[in-house]
Amino acid sequence: MMHRFISVRRLFSETKCSLPCQLRRRCFSQVARNEIDNRDDLVRKMPPFDYSPPPYTGPSADEILSKRKEYLSPSMFYFYTKPLNIVDGRMQYLFDDKGRRYLDAFGGIATVCCGHCHPDVVEAIVNQTKRLQHSTVLYLNHAIADFAEALANKLPGNLKVVFFTNSGTEANELAMMIARLYTGCHDIISLRNAYHGNAAATMGATAQSNWKFNVVQSGVHHALNPDPYRGVFGSDGEKYAKDVQDLIQFGTSGNVAGFVSEAIQGVGGIIELAPGYLPAVYSTIKKAGGLCIADEVQAGFARTGSHFWGFENHGVVPDIVTMAKGIGNGIPLGAVVTTPEIAEVLTRRSYFNTFGGNPVCTSGGLAVLKVIEKEKLQENAFVVGTSLKERLTALKNKYDLIGDVRGRGLMLGVELVTDQKLKTPAKLETIHVMDQMKELGVLVGKGGFYGNVFRITPPLCFTKEDADFLVDAMDYTMEKM
Repeated sequence: MMHRFISVRRLFSETKCSLPCQLRRRCFSQVARNEIDNRDDLVRKMPPFDYSPPPYTGPSADEILSKRKEYLSPSMFYFYTKPLNIVDGRMQYLFDDKGRRYLDAFGGIATVCCGHCHPDVVEAIVNQTKRLQHSTVLYLNHAIADFAEALANKLPGNLKVVFFTNSGTEANELAMMIARLYTGCHDIISLRNAYHGNAAATMGATAQSNWKFNVVQSGVHHALNPDPYRGVFGSDGEKYAKDVQDLIQFGTSGNVAGFVSEAIQGVGGIIELAPGYLPAVYSTIKKAGGLCIADEVQAGFARTGSHFWGFENHGVVPDIVTMAKGIGNGIPLGAVVTTPEIAEVLTRRSYFNTFGGNPVCTSGGLAVLKVIEKEKLQENAFVVGTSLKERLTALKNKYDLIGDVRGRGLMLGVELVTDQKLKTPAKLETIHVMDQMKELGVLVGKGGFYGNVFRITPPLCFTKEDADFLVDAMDYTMEKM
């Protein structure tokens, strides 16, 4: 595409001496108009949607940004050169303060699974709020029990005891504490490039310097990441697994509390663990007396399409499963699920969570499960995700800028590089493409240690037409670079 740009520029350069100034300006103006027309034609191809938000009468984006800078933590960052003021949402679409519609291919960071403001989920939350917003788990209420039962029925084996939390960080903190209490060991093995939260223990398990503060983080060992694209052993999962054995032999007493990992690293850049890795590691951890923790905060709740949980794609059954994000379609809700035997350890002292399992959130969570089943969202994630990945792979074959396309279902990653052989991260290009896609009406996320991976994690109601529009927008943007 660069050759095309140069040829056009050269054409005008070679002819400008023979063309009158007025004609040259007219030629350039025509090119600009054609570009705008082409862009507008693409924007008009966004799939139709039968909803228009009510007029927005709130503060402007500039006013909100000013308040945010003055009153909110300076650690909060935002996407885009000109940040979006999102005021409304329906299913797979978001609307800004001007009423413009955007295709949401990020889903609030893999959180909105049923769709924005799904009527069934909203109705369940509103009805429960009208009846009883909060009491305490010290009293009985059917909402928490009903949801716990439904959740346990979605998990294999003897995973049927549920502890509710408010977030994924809380869930992973609790899971790591349970593993340490149950085994009597402190050492936990995590993966390099992992992200499991930002509290005391979970920051230790997180293995990207971007997300780690210089505070005490003890007892976590980080194994080689089984990354098929950038990893030292490519897609050979069993070779990576040997590093876990080495860590146990040379970095611990020989016994460990556990191993924690995602099946697909979300914040890490949508990296699916190499085939054969998890079965080998789970076996090693069991021999060392440890528990296996599956972090399903992003990959869970039907997002991978082929299975309801990410770990099922690897043919393993963990001892503890943590979840959040998609569990509540956007409400603050998380959970830890384990076996009755392991759950007993929390009876040694008093464990309590004031808001964990409150009736409003658990009513919403149960509604989410029902919607996933009723609307066959897992099947949709598989069908649409497969088609989307095929089209993104075709783009990879068209543009050298795309180094890798990966993931499953509607949890996909597109990594941009400036050099295919060296895999040099294309950081600036990633920001540019994101910004231009936003102008075309498509919102995607970005992640990975270098910030050069598009994270495509839309609501699971995403259609094939939506997927095609996303790829068309990416194609158009890259063609113009």
